[in-house]
Amino acid sequence: MAGFDVIGDVHGHADRLQRLLAHMGYTERHGVWVHPNRTAVFVGDLIDRGPGQLETLRLVRAMVEAGSAQIVLGNHEFNAVAYATVDPLREDYCRPHSDKNFGQHEAFLSDVAFGSPLHRSIIDWFMTIPMWLDLDGLRVVHACWSADHMEHLETVSGPGNTLTEQTVLDGTTKDTPTYDAIETVLKGPEIDLDGVWYRDKDGHERRHARLRWWDSTATTLTTSVLITPGTQLYDPDDQPIGELPDRELHDAEMQAYTGPEPVLFGHYWWRKDWTEPINPLATCVDYSVAKGGVLRAYRWDGEAEIDEHKFVDA
Repeated sequence: MAGFDVIGDVHGHADRLQRLLAHMGYTERHGVWVHPNRTAVFVGDLIDRGPGQLETLRLVRAMVEAGSAQIVLGNHEFNAVAYATVDPLREDYCRPHSDKNFGQHEAFLSDVAFGSPLHRSIIDWFMTIPMWLDLDGLRVVHACWSADHMEHLETVSGPGNTLTEQTVLDGTTKDTPTYDAIETVLKGPEIDLDGVWYRDKDGHERRHARLRWWDSTATTLTTSVLITPGTQLYDPDDQPIGELPDRELHDAEMQAYTGPEPVLFGHYWWRKDWTEPINPLATCVDYSVAKGGVLRAYRWDGEAEIDEHKFVDA
């Protein structure tokens, strides 16, 4: 294969995926999209939100099983597995069937009856998807490349860094090393806001925020967090404030990626709003197709640094 085409979070937008594949020179043969000399790589989050859940899964799974694509696990696939896995100690599902969790999973469950043979087949396939890929000269992960957390996951995962039932049980049990590792690798590291809090898009109170782990220049609390511009912040006394404390981060708080291989990741759906330059060693390919953005891919051909001119969308 001449190169890899790393594709951002699809979230059930099968029509957009077909358009992007065709734009990149892939053709459908006997029900499988293939390229004569390239491999597609999906960063996970195939499901939830969009209108083509089953078609997306059929298309991507066929490509992976035929060898014309590879894939890493997204947090939505992990959540689907946890939603379907019972924890005997808690006598409940690892991901409880709350209104909130059902709402996040509703698009998938409306197409795939929970507990049906089709549902079980999909969950079993998700269990075979690696949590990251360390390719020859390129790394791919859904949310964060964290060597320390991956080192732990290698000791508790199945063949090829895939899920086991115990990984799911521990990965949904707070205050365990596996929980911390899953949260970081599949959902991204967070940082405490020193008592400051805000409400997220769903109205939930947040006292932690996602950390810009890919940005080695983000050395203060203000520059290191991902909070939607314009979000109202509150101090520990619940009084509105304009900005976070601008303190320097401690070494233990910083998780800046320094290589040596470039890493491509998805997950951060607000990527369409960013205006920062592309980090040549670590950058996101999720341009928010499920939130009115585009489905985008990066066409990697062996370069040691990411080239901002090699992104394509359709």
